[in-house]
Amino acid sequence: MTEDQLELLLKARESISAAKVLMHNGFLGYAASRAYFAMFYIAEVFLEGEDMSFSKHSAVISAFGQYFVHSGKVPVEFHRFLMEAQELRHSGDYAAHNTVTPEQAQEQINRAEKFLKLAEQLIGTIPP
Repeated sequence: MTEDQLELLLKARESISAAKVLMHNGFLGYAASRAYFAMFYIAEVFLEGEDMSFSKHSAVISAFGQYFVHSGKVPVEFHRFLMEAQELRHSGDYAAHNTVTPEQAQEQINRAEKFLKLAEQLIGTIPP
């Protein structure tokens, strides 16, 4: 694991923790957004391992799907998790107030945690 990958995994773990705090305090849209960013950082970790870097979120999501999901290195559900999280993040960040339900926010946090576990299994564990 490179130093850049480790930093991104640490950011992902912190984002998941922040998402839990935000959800616990009723900030559901922001919780979903933090969960999305956790998944986004993890997708970047995978790409970083192949010396790939992109400046747009859509490019990261597309490349993750192309190089890791379509190749069979990562189960397809993780690409779907990332795409759905991005949609919900847009809804939570830009749509009317209270567009994210508690169930949706919790689901995004659960998915982010699954994504982090996958990264640790395939790339390496991060220190506590």
